[in-house]
Amino acid sequence: MMAAIRGGLIASAMSVFTAFAAPAWAETLADALASAYRNSNLLEQNRAVLRAADEDFAGAIAALRPVVSWLASATYSDSPAGDSLDASLSLAAQWTVYDFGRRELQIAAAKQAVLATRDALVQVEQQVLLAAVAAYMDVRNANENLAITENSVKVIGEELKAAQDRFSVGEVTRTDVALAEARLASARASLAAAQGALAAARESYRAATGGYPGSLAVPPRTPELPRSSDEARSIAQRIHPSIRQAQEQAKAADILVELAAAQRRPSLDLSTSVSRIEGGENSATIRLQLGQTIYAGGALPAAHRQAIANRDAARAALLQSGVIIAQNVGNSWAAIDVARAQITATQRQVEAATIAYEGVREEARLGARTTLDVLDTEQDLLDAKAARINAETQLQVATYSLLASMGLLTADYLKLGVPTYDPEAYFNAVKTAPHTSVQGESLDRVLKAIGKK
Repeated sequence: MMAAIRGGLIASAMSVFTAFAAPAWAETLADALASAYRNSNLLEQNRAVLRAADEDFAGAIAALRPVVSWLASATYSDSPAGDSLDASLSLAAQWTVYDFGRRELQIAAAKQAVLATRDALVQVEQQVLLAAVAAYMDVRNANENLAITENSVKVIGEELKAAQDRFSVGEVTRTDVALAEARLASARASLAAAQGALAAARESYRAATGGYPGSLAVPPRTPELPRSSDEARSIAQRIHPSIRQAQEQAKAADILVELAAAQRRPSLDLSTSVSRIEGGENSATIRLQLGQTIYAGGALPAAHRQAIANRDAARAALLQSGVIIAQNVGNSWAAIDVARAQITATQRQVEAATIAYEGVREEARLGARTTLDVLDTEQDLLDAKAARINAETQLQVATYSLLASMGLLTADYLKLGVPTYDPEAYFNAVKTAPHTSVQGESLDRVLKAIGKK
């Protein structure tokens, strides 16, 4: 099902990183995403959480097997009859032969927990990659705004010089010079703020990707999206990891209700032991025991009722997950529409502001406009350019937010060209509950592959 859904969009996703090749020296968005995937501590943390869930499954498998133990003891006694030293060595084994399905239910619940944790890992991966997209675009936004502000300082400085020259020949008043000086001071303050914003964006980029940005390439063309928000919601409802996780958790809750009910069933246990006492004879025992809890002070019914309540909560959480995902898709879709409209409007605003600025400057040279008029139109142009840059940034982030809300913002779907983590590798190595890693050579290979050995 996942492959079928991806088929219609995969070509456009690949074009995100190939359609507009950047110069070799520029760091592309794909580079940033790959770095985030490789260097994320959050991903490492949740991969370890998944491996712990895999071991829970191995523990459930181990419960099917006998438990073998040995015991050595030495006893010294001092009595009126004399002192003595007795030593013994015993080997014992205990095995639950049959528990009327409880262990099988525990295994099934552990498997559902593994699947839910895998889905949680995919959701964390989406969060990591979306944070990298936002960090990349924020750095580009901050760089462009800084360049605009630097140019504004330069232009206003020239306006101030021109006003001073015109004041020296009596064409303008001291007020015009003061206005230019005030606007230059304001522009320099804005420049300091833009420099601070860039520094903060660089720190966010480092946190998201593991390193500071170099020269960043022009963002690639945004990927092709579904034709409608309804289509996007349909995809999200089928494949989004949060919904899949909630589904697995609901299934696990159903199993745990069965398990709680099964705790009242009998259990058939087999135990055997072999002992040797120093100075005595060897002894061996075998015991087959069938037992059942009749009364435990109401603990078993309480556990059953609790499992039912947890099941109801899991089912409600599943429904709410669908609501939240649908809302996120709708929000991202609306954000894309808004950003596109803003880009169109701000582009026209920039064009009109440019014409107005050039016209006012020329009129000011002829004495038909004041210095304040020039400074105001220059500020209008600056604001228009900043608004266009912000709108372009918002479009990129909203587009990738939509992919995330659909469950498609993954390293595998984006074809980042980095080795991806295989969630089944560790599970397959431990699912039989190997006694040692020497017994399971595949586990050694998996640990080495993920850098944990």
